[in-house]
Amino acid sequence: MKKFLLVTVAIAALGAALPADAADLGYRAPYYQKAPAYAAPIYNWTGFYLGAHAGGAFSSDNDFNNGLGTGNNGNGRFLGGFQAGADWQFNPNWVVGVEGQYSWLSGSVGAVFPGGYTYTNNQRGLGSITGRVGYTWGPGLLYVKGGYAYSNNNESVALGGVPVAFATSGDHTSGYTIGAGVEYMFAPNWSAKAEYQYYNFGSANFTAPAALIPTGSFTTDDHVFKLGVNYRFNWASPVVAGY
Repeated sequence: MKKFLLVTVAIAALGAALPADAADLGYRAPYYQKAPAYAAPIYNWTGFYLGAHAGGAFSSDNDFNNGLGTGNNGNGRFLGGFQAGADWQFNPNWVVGVEGQYSWLSGSVGAVFPGGYTYTNNQRGLGSITGRVGYTWGPGLLYVKGGYAYSNNNESVALGGVPVAFATSGDHTSGYTIGAGVEYMFAPNWSAKAEYQYYNFGSANFTAPAALIPTGSFTTDDHVFKLGVNYRFNWASPVVAGY
């Protein structure tokens, strides 16, 4: 009887001790794989692009230095055309590139001289090849540009409505351009831009006819404001940065 009681007490003591030992082991949560770190997209400006633009061109009213009456120089002309270029983002915040563009122009500019002579410059188009440097913050790009400019001119002089032969010391075909703008990526492969560009094709003097030689020099320049859109290649899949 004593042996039976001892065995019973021992079993009871062992049963009481087992839950305490199990509790000391603690709760083990199910094993789950660690979630990957969030990768924030970085907009990549590197690549080629094609696009179109439209806007207005304004020539300076004081192109003729002797104060002669001018035509519609300051009234503005419609402008539209195309551009193509390439950019390279060499730093998280800096972009360099090159761009070629051509714009067709409506209307003409000119001046009225004493004696009934009129000068007309039917400027049919503007072209440029420029480099640009920009600062980017994600989808936005603020840039400056500059380089070679080309003007497609058709100049004429008339007296009483009848064309007369003339000659100048410059053809106003080649010059320079500078400008600035902002571009924004609004969708994969697409960006929109607003831009100002100044074109200058130099000063010239009339060398014929004799009546126009004393009139002084005149300058051909244009102030251009335009809006455009680009289709961009090589960055449809944005670069990502891990943490």
